[in-house]
Amino acid sequence: MKAAIGDKLVVEGTRHGETRRIGVIVELRHPDGSPPYVVRWMDADHESLVFPGPDAHVMTERHMPAG
Repeated sequence: MKAAIGDKLVVEGTRHGETRRIGVIVELRHPDGSPPYVVRWMDADHESLVFPGPDAHVMTERHMPAG
């Protein structure tokens, strides 16, 4: 998994009742874009250091819908 600042990290809910979480990557810890990432979560205005698991994926600008 590789990312850039401004990409979105999407973490899918894996258990019943869990919802998808989406955050904006605001800081990289490695120059090659590999995890971990500092993410500002869109649903709970806070930042956290994230080590994404298999339930996560990165959406780059080219994958995001226009508008």
